[in-house]
Amino acid sequence: MTGRLDVVGIGPGDAALITPAATAALAAAEALYGYGPYLARVPERPGQQRHPTDNREEMDRAAAALDSAATGARVAMVTGGDPGVFAMAAAVCEAIEHGRPAWRAVELAVHPGITAMLALAAKAGAPLGHDFCAISLSDNLKPWPVVEQRLAAAAGAGFAIALYNPISRARPWQLGAAFACLAQHLPPETPVIFGHAVARAAEQVVIVPLAEAAAQPASMASCIIIGTLHTRIVPRPGLPPLAYTARRLSA
Repeated sequence: MTGRLDVVGIGPGDAALITPAATAALAAAEALYGYGPYLARVPERPGQQRHPTDNREEMDRAAAALDSAATGARVAMVTGGDPGVFAMAAAVCEAIEHGRPAWRAVELAVHPGITAMLALAAKAGAPLGHDFCAISLSDNLKPWPVVEQRLAAAAGAGFAIALYNPISRARPWQLGAAFACLAQHLPPETPVIFGHAVARAAEQVVIVPLAEAAAQPASMASCIIIGTLHTRIVPRPGLPPLAYTARRLSA
């Protein structure tokens, strides 16, 4: 007998931004697994088990959820933002590929959510209005030279860049190094959009030129969007400025 595993994206923070399908999957689950702060955002339901784990225990978390589902339980894996963007959907798929044969028989559904870069872009205007990419600055799962190579390639090709996992107590220097790398390929006036805790009570959105970006505070609750040569800032008296990247580019 096998059960079901729903990998559920709960968006950036505001409960109104969770999809109805994700809400239904959470309500139907007998057990919830996930990083502790994400589980804390899900309302508790009578009889529903909760299994919080640390942020760096992704594969163990995936294995535990799949073990539970393989016994016939209805299980939900909770993740912030979107499960497929630097989150648990990939970990679950990897676990299924390399894990117990019984895990391949588990019914699996991935429920998309609004990820941090889309929430921040919506608050700022439309900085991802043309071609863009997302890069994690964490070197926990890939070497730092690979991060720098990708930053340089994306900036050189004219992509807007969303930076995830920009800085932490264990990684205090990568964000400054990333800005230094980008400065070799982009002009100093390139817009940089900092979003902290977007769609939560502590939300802050700040736009500065690349030349001033290294002086801005950031944390693991931040997402940062680097503009392009075609990103414009539109001042509005008494209102926040609009940032957008033009969709029509000249040859």
